Amino acid sequence: MVISTLTLFLIICLTCLLLYFRGNGKRGQLPPGPRPLPILGNMLDLDIKDMVKSLLTLREKFGSVFTIYMGSQPTVVLCGYKTVKKALVDQGEEFSGRGDMPVIFRFTQGDGIALSNGEKWKVLRRFAIQTLRNFGMGKRSIEERIQEEAKCLVKELEQTKGEPFDPTFLIGCSFSNVICSIVFGDRFDYKDEKFLTLVGLINDNFRLFNSPFAQIYNLYPKFMHCLPGPHHQIFANFERLRDFIREMVKAHQESFDPNCTRDFIDSFLLKIQVEKENPQSYFHTDTIVMTTHNLFFAGTETVSTTLRFAILILMKYPEIEAKVHEEITRVIGSQRSPSFEDRAQTPYTEAVIHEIQRFIDIFSMGIPHAVTKDTHFQGFVLPKGTNIMPFLHSVHYDPTQFKNPQKFDPAHFLNEKGEFRRNDAFMPFSAGKRLCLGEALARMEMFVFFVTLLQRFTFRPTCPPEEIDVSPLLSGLGNVPRPYKVQVIPR
Repeated sequence: MVISTLTLFLIICLTCLLLYFRGNGKRGQLPPGPRPLPILGNMLDLDIKDMVKSLLTLREKFGSVFTIYMGSQPTVVLCGYKTVKKALVDQGEEFSGRGDMPVIFRFTQGDGIALSNGEKWKVLRRFAIQTLRNFGMGKRSIEERIQEEAKCLVKELEQTKGEPFDPTFLIGCSFSNVICSIVFGDRFDYKDEKFLTLVGLINDNFRLFNSPFAQIYNLYPKFMHCLPGPHHQIFANFERLRDFIREMVKAHQESFDPNCTRDFIDSFLLKIQVEKENPQSYFHTDTIVMTTHNLFFAGTETVSTTLRFAILILMKYPEIEAKVHEEITRVIGSQRSPSFEDRAQTPYTEAVIHEIQRFIDIFSMGIPHAVTKDTHFQGFVLPKGTNIMPFLHSVHYDPTQFKNPQKFDPAHFLNEKGEFRRNDAFMPFSAGKRLCLGEALARMEMFVFFVTLLQRFTFRPTCPPEEIDVSPLLSGLGNVPRPYKVQVIPR
């Protein structure tokens, strides 16, 4: 028995070494990076709780393009605006693949829009964009829905009577209702128990996605799959969301009229009907559930988290909030509902919103990409399928693009005349072929909600502004703001 155990141990060691040296042989094609260890990869070079700091340290040593091993999987990290733009925009087709994200793939299995690849991704994305446009994305019709939902949020905030409260849930409900009106054809009451549960599941999963457990799961999925821990709650939450969406799809199927499509689900059902004789079709019941889930999750969490950060930042910098108040009062007044067209006349407010998105850097490491074929890039050869990390923090904090990136300063988006100034290094929605398909909707939502709230309220903290910490509580796939309470004071 002793000999057998020793033999097994030696076989495992030799196998690990062979895999290590075989993988290391490919490094001549890949950019340089820290030397990986068998099985562990570069785990010891990375701080799971502060990946941004770890990657910045490696950038100082290896330059703007380097390779790290997430376990046994090589990932090429792209740093700085010029490098990221060259990859995602200038060579967009080659870098348009979706990289590995085991913590999400376990649930999606590559279905839906977020993690699909190849022709399936292109077809589903094209369909989703066209359908969202048909239902008003970027148009006046959807703006009216956003304005109405912003008014609903105002009424809810008025009921707090100036008492301190945590705004997380209310903000999440508001943004979720906007995407619900497009996807499901209707909004929910803020007291609807099922709706509140769904918003809670989305908030919980965004927090869990960015926990150390989820990061370790992405490194060692097979190992973590067998271990107990909070990461398993992610999949339980996803299943509950999927069950809800299945119920909505079933209800739509029972009342479906091909001559009157009411929302995104109806449009998908019509597409399934049209292509039912096509064996190569990508439109199936499972796909509609996963695609709807992708839209529902992304359409709720990203913009709601941004607004939560925004309130926190305004409380820390009351002088900036005061200037936004002044501009809104002068241009829009106190009665008229803000419109997306008001951006042209409110350059300071527009600059503040952009600076909030740059500063909070909500997806600091970017969503993983992959190269779709063997790709020559800056003197290296990246084999087909190589994971790519567009390190967006290094773009939003690039000193060659922003004068003082570590400081929150709306002047980053203003010219000498005080006019709004675009900056191509602004990439909160990523860039290139994998640009967030809901960007137009998210930008409209953010402006209308932000201006509506600032038109009606002043945000007061429960502690001195200088004590407010605007750094994220968790930073993994995205950045999660620290919990806080706010007093909403009518103007």
